[in-house]
Amino acid sequence: MATDKASAQNSDAAEKQQTGASVRENADASLAGEEGAHTAGAACAVENSQGNKTPFISEVSGHHRRYLKLLEFTHSTTKAAGFMLLGAILSLIVANSPAYGSFLEFWHTEITLGFGSANTSMSLAHIINDIFMCLFFLLVGLEIKYEMTVGELTNIRQAILPVGAAIGGVAVPIIFYVAFNQGSPETLGGWGVPTATDIAFALGILALLGSRVPAGVRVFLSTLAVADDIIAIVVIAVFYGHAPSVLWLLAALVVLGALTALNRLHFYSLWPYVLLGVVLWYCVFMSGVHATIAGVLLAFTIPSGSRVDLLSFGRWSNKQLKEIRANFQPDAPVLGQSDYLKEVSHLARVAKEVVPPATRLERMLYPWVYFAVLPLFALTNADVALGGTSFGAIVADPVFLGVFAGLILGKPIGIFLFSFLIVKLKISSLPNNVNWAHIFGAALLGGVGFTMAIFVANLAYADPGQILVAKVAILSASLLAGIIGFLFLLFQANIAMRKGVTYEEPILDNANLQAHAAHEVKRRKHDKHEEASAGESGQKASVRTVSPHRAVPTDEDRQAASSRKDA
Repeated sequence: MATDKASAQNSDAAEKQQTGASVRENADASLAGEEGAHTAGAACAVENSQGNKTPFISEVSGHHRRYLKLLEFTHSTTKAAGFMLLGAILSLIVANSPAYGSFLEFWHTEITLGFGSANTSMSLAHIINDIFMCLFFLLVGLEIKYEMTVGELTNIRQAILPVGAAIGGVAVPIIFYVAFNQGSPETLGGWGVPTATDIAFALGILALLGSRVPAGVRVFLSTLAVADDIIAIVVIAVFYGHAPSVLWLLAALVVLGALTALNRLHFYSLWPYVLLGVVLWYCVFMSGVHATIAGVLLAFTIPSGSRVDLLSFGRWSNKQLKEIRANFQPDAPVLGQSDYLKEVSHLARVAKEVVPPATRLERMLYPWVYFAVLPLFALTNADVALGGTSFGAIVADPVFLGVFAGLILGKPIGIFLFSFLIVKLKISSLPNNVNWAHIFGAALLGGVGFTMAIFVANLAYADPGQILVAKVAILSASLLAGIIGFLFLLFQANIAMRKGVTYEEPILDNANLQAHAAHEVKRRKHDKHEEASAGESGQKASVRTVSPHRAVPTDEDRQAASSRKDA
């Protein structure tokens, strides 16, 4: 019994350690359990006070299915990339039309933000770049935290390959940019522009290939993009801020300390983090460091654990369902079912607490960021007005050459070269079913800079003319890299198809990929637990077999006794 109790405690501890994505599955299960409670209490219909049947379960179930479809749509990287592309195309069309003057005037409308005597004025464009984009970096921070908790960055050996590739994808583009701009001190500071990869666009293009490429390619590219984002965040914080104000930095550190204390004290409500996050953003904004860094810092303080023990919740919810069934009164009207409604509300509140705050916030942010913030950013910042500008002069500009060569050549070369060295030195290995052609195709998609590259360009250059040239280089290189990468991987997929090679695991979209990774983590932990339990039971069986008292017969004892009886 002591061994069984210890085993149960170990199981509880193992379940508590499953944060992030494993909780996503339990949250979905809790929703299903809650729906099952309604079904069990009222079957598919209930009697209202007039005796008429109201089939509300089927209606609620239908609404929930439609909600899940909407959730699936808004968590699709392919559709998100399409919305951003639409924003960029609209911006290009307007920028080269007579309406461009009104377009600029609108985005430069000043809005005053403040409280009491403390206030600041910002244009609509700056609100998008400094406030709305902070939500994007908050989401990036949550995704990085997820990868470091239960994703690919937890396994050092597996993470070395994409992380090393990301380092190569940053270092080599810098070399290309500096080679073209070493004689121009005013443009040399733009070396960070070609180092960034747009994760949404790159993964969206890859998702178009579906199951024609192995799932390991997406895992490699997504982990590479996360590592690339980490490097980009450090570059922005260190090299592209203004002279920092020590007083405001100290204030930001105090707020960050308060957020960390909330985490350590196991505060699981999101509101204190959101309110202090706004204060943190203001302190960072006033300090001179780019305000979007506040989003990343906030992400790492939001709890990724569950307030509710997952194993205990499963047992408790079963008891709660029995209470719900027991309190259901078939002949009473809905408002008269006070005990029933109280128990259902209790189950719903506890089920909500199962999902970690970090997961809840990520689910809330994802559709707003990828279907509102980033398309608005593209609409505001992809305005390349080519009227009256010599295209030949733009192409010959060192900024264009450095950014274009860095993205279209530096990124693929750096990613592929560093990956090749890491594998050949036997530091890491290629993912399952992934070959060097797949790695090169993913490296080509790494050259899609777009959103992040434009964001860095706005910080790197003071001259609007240089920003314009950089945007032309970013848009043209990103478009070319996306097309070449897609066609290359499609060509490789057709070759594999002719050879009869198929990939059992389909390429997954963003939300499904995270659930898939969580399932793998859960499965590995379960296998280890089963092995440990099997070892313990084997030990106990051998002890009991040699025991002279034979208090509890083993399976071997029973088989031997049966054989003797038959004889």
